[in-house]
Amino acid sequence: MKLGVIGGGAMGEAVISSVIRAGAVSPDNITVADAYRPRVEYLQQTYSVNPAANNVAAIDAADFVLLAVKPQDAAAVGAELQGHMQNRVAISIMAGLPIKTLTTMLGTGAVIRAMPNTPAQIGEGMTVWTATPEVADIARQDAAKIFASMGAEAFVAEERYLDMATAVSGSGPAYVFLFMEALTDAGVHIGLGRDLAATMALKTVLGSARYAQEAGGNLAELRNRVTSPAGTTADALRALEHGGFRAAVVDAVIAAHERSKALGREDSK
Repeated sequence: MKLGVIGGGAMGEAVISSVIRAGAVSPDNITVADAYRPRVEYLQQTYSVNPAANNVAAIDAADFVLLAVKPQDAAAVGAELQGHMQNRVAISIMAGLPIKTLTTMLGTGAVIRAMPNTPAQIGEGMTVWTATPEVADIARQDAAKIFASMGAEAFVAEERYLDMATAVSGSGPAYVFLFMEALTDAGVHIGLGRDLAATMALKTVLGSARYAQEAGGNLAELRNRVTSPAGTTADALRALEHGGFRAAVVDAVIAAHERSKALGREDSK
């Protein structure tokens, strides 16, 4: 499997480091291009990947072309790659750009669209993806290996599920960070030092997520295990429900979902 990477920013590097670490793609089979030349040099020195002088050169020997540029730069990249995508599969991790736009922009029907999230940068991400019918089964299997190297992956048959994934897992880390920030501030409010409160918030969220993963039980059941009758947790949960915590999370996901759909409509136009 040979990978051409267009865009060596944070997410482009996340894919590069992950596939190398997992052994999915060897460094000598990865070629990268980026408009900012020092970034290409950094990736070459750090991961021993091949540098490319331009985007077309980056995909010259590639089976897969990873598009990891900003959405506003997509049209210019597409214009460069037009006529050079034969026998190659495009993988887009650009937010908001629907498959219809990508196929027109690139001049190929073999397109995979994926929605990873930022924890992919440390191999703990969640990637939801879909593919056009022109992507062969063997290519889908290889793509799944790429996404699995960044954490968990899930294939969906319809593109509309990517807007839902954007709202839940794509934007999800921001919800968690906000909760951790609020938990830290609450600890400071009751008298803890900020550094200690921040450490407690971080380890509580991290430990709870790992515990839930290992326990494999219903989340409500796990919550009930921590909640003693007439105890401190019961009072705390009552206060959260009274404050509309659950409804606020639902409203946030709905808002993100609607915005993701709107962005897709705008990009299609």
